[in-house]
Amino acid sequence: MTTRKNWSREQLMIAFSLYCQMPFGKMHSKNPEIIKHSKLIDRTPSALAMKLTNIASLDPAITSTGRKGLQSASLLDQTMWAEMTNNWEAFTTEAEQVMARIDTLENNNGNVSGHIEPASYIGQNKNIQTTARVGQNFFRKSVLSAYNNKCCISGLSVPKLLIASHIVPWSRDQANRLNPQNGLTLSILHDKAFDLGLITIDENMAVRVSKNIDVSNDYYFEESIRFFNGKSITLPEKFQPNAEFLEFHRVNIFESWL
Repeated sequence: MTTRKNWSREQLMIAFSLYCQMPFGKMHSKNPEIIKHSKLIDRTPSALAMKLTNIASLDPAITSTGRKGLQSASLLDQTMWAEMTNNWEAFTTEAEQVMARIDTLENNNGNVSGHIEPASYIGQNKNIQTTARVGQNFFRKSVLSAYNNKCCISGLSVPKLLIASHIVPWSRDQANRLNPQNGLTLSILHDKAFDLGLITIDENMAVRVSKNIDVSNDYYFEESIRFFNGKSITLPEKFQPNAEFLEFHRVNIFESWL
């Protein structure tokens, strides 16, 4: 009789990292990324894909739509989900270290094992020639994958023209800087309009355009921004935007339409 191996912390960290950064529809055993990472962590592609769907069963954004995942998440899965969502800064820091190690192991044909020492920074700025925001790449991938790499307002799907936009600005809430629920996938144009408070998202997840914008005979503005006033955004498959963060944007950043 074969004894089932428990998942190590490093293996779980990789699974959770993939869950965050991979569109829900691609979490299957034929996905090349799952095949590659399953080999590196000494698991089968089916086992890793199953772990991702187990993680999905813990995500309210998934379960609220009637999708249930496999509903066999372990206590370790539940513990790591709580750890991740309670402290995105620490989780992202450790996840980036593990994934960096995976890249090294891929080149050396190795497997994940041993212990990884924590870094000395958590969600802070560090200087490497220029100031780089630790975790921003993870945040971007997590937010874009949640929205299937499409602007939630316009549907634009050109990656180079998409921004993982913070709902509550980076400088205003350190604890949620890397929380995907504090993100929206927006085109460069709509990201700038959102950042300046020219547009917002209301309680019904619809776009609102400020009436304070004094524009006349501007066809481009009418077609690219005003056109979306009152239209619902496309909701993400994972990490639905937090209602409190959206309220903060409406109250503190948006140029009110009242």
